[in-house]
Amino acid sequence: MASTEPWLQENGSVKRLTKESRHGHGHSRTAHNKSSSSLRRKSDMTLVSKVPCSTVRNFLANLQEVILGTKLSVLFVAIPFAIAAQYFGFARPWVFSLSLLGLIPLAERVSFLTEQIAFYTGPTVGGLLNASCGNATELIIAIFALKEKKVDVVKYSLLGSILSNLLLVLGTSLLCGGIANLSTEQKFDRKQADVNIALLLLGLLCHLLPLMYRTAAESTTADALSTAKATLNLSRASCIVMLIAYSAYLVFQLWTHRHIFEGPEEEDEDDMDVSNEETPVIGFWSGMIWLIGMTAVISLLSEYLVDTIEEASTSWGISVSFISIIVLPIVGNAAEHAGAIIFAFKNKLDITLGVALGSATQISVFVVPLSVIVAWIIGIKMDLDFNLLETGSLALTIIATAFTLQDGTSHYLKGVVLLLCYFVIGASFFVQISPTDPGTNSMNMRFKSSEQRIFRV
Repeated sequence: MASTEPWLQENGSVKRLTKESRHGHGHSRTAHNKSSSSLRRKSDMTLVSKVPCSTVRNFLANLQEVILGTKLSVLFVAIPFAIAAQYFGFARPWVFSLSLLGLIPLAERVSFLTEQIAFYTGPTVGGLLNASCGNATELIIAIFALKEKKVDVVKYSLLGSILSNLLLVLGTSLLCGGIANLSTEQKFDRKQADVNIALLLLGLLCHLLPLMYRTAAESTTADALSTAKATLNLSRASCIVMLIAYSAYLVFQLWTHRHIFEGPEEEDEDDMDVSNEETPVIGFWSGMIWLIGMTAVISLLSEYLVDTIEEASTSWGISVSFISIIVLPIVGNAAEHAGAIIFAFKNKLDITLGVALGSATQISVFVVPLSVIVAWIIGIKMDLDFNLLETGSLALTIIATAFTLQDGTSHYLKGVVLLLCYFVIGASFFVQISPTDPGTNSMNMRFKSSEQRIFRV
C-alpha cells in the first residue's frame, strides 16, 4: 500500500503524492498526458449551448473539443487534401507531404482521447490504453510497411523514432531549458531515467546479438542460408524477451511504483486550469468512437506514406533511409516533442524526461519486437539485425544519453552535445545509399559494367 506522506526526490525537492497515489483510484496524469495538454486550448461552448436539439448540440460539442481543442487544428486541413491528392492522382511527393502534415494533429488527438477515456476506466486501464496507443502512429506505419514487404522502411522508421526522442527531443529540451533558466540549476529525479535507460540497454543487447552472431558466422565457413535462419530465430526469441520485459515495466509503472512516473504536483499559474483538466469533456462512448475514427484516418494516411515514400525519395533526391530515420519521426511526433520542449522551458524536466525517455523505451522494447512478431505471423522474415551503421548509431546514442543524465542535473551544454550527435548521425544517413532506394539496382549494374570494361582493357 502506498504511503500517504510526501517523499523526497533525488534532486532534493519534495514530491507530494497525488490523490490517486494515496488512494489508488481516480485519474492520474502522466508525463505524456501533461505534455500533450500543453498544446490544447479551452473551447468556447457559448454558441454550441444555444443549439436546441440535444443530439446536434452534443455532436457539435464533441466536434469542437476534438477537432478545435488543439493548437494544431489548422493542420487537419491537410487530411482531406491528402485524400483528394491520392484520389485525383496528384504527384506522389505531394501525397507524401500532405499525409505527413495530417499525421501531426492526429497523434496529439489520440493522446487526448486516451486521457479522456481514462477518466471513466480508472488510472490502471487508462495507463494500459496510453501504453498501447502512445506510439500508435509508428506501429500503424510499421504494419502497413510490412504488408508491402518494405522491411527496411520499418527498421529505419522505428530506429529513427528512438534516435529522435533521445537526441533531438531531449537535446532541444535541455538546450532550451538551460538557456531559459540560466540563473537556476536545473535538476530532475533520476529514478525514472534509470529505469528507462536499463530497458533501453536491454533492447540494445537484443539488437546487438543478431548482428554479432551473423558477423561471427560469416567469418567462418557457415552456410549463408543457415546463418540467416539462425539470426531470424535468435531475433524472434529476443523479441519475446523484450515483450516480457515491457510487461514487467507496465506492472512496475502502473502498480508497484506508480509514484515514480507521475508528474509532481506543481503550485504555479498553470494550476489555474487543473479543475478543468480533472473532469472529462466528452463521454466514454463518444471518446471510443472518436478514437476508432482517428485510428482509421491514421491508418489511411500511413498507407499513403508507405506507398509514396520511394517516389518522394526519388523526387527530392534524398535516400529512403534518411526520410525514414530523420523526416518521418520528426513530423510524426512533432506534437509530443513540442510539449516536452515547452515543459523544459518551464523548468519541469521530470515531465520532459518522461516524454522523451518513455517514448524511446516504448518503441525499443514494445513496438520493435511487436513488429517482428507481427511479421512472423503474416509470414515475413524480419529480424533484429539492423546492420552495423544503424546498430552502432543506436548504441552510441543510448550511451551518450545515459552519461548525460547520470548526475541528475542539466545545463544547456548537454543539450548542445546531444543535438550535435543527432546532426552527425543524420549526416551519415543522408550520404548513405540504402538498398531500398529507387535506382540502386541500376547504379550497381552501372558499377558492374564499368568494372567489366576495365577488366577487358
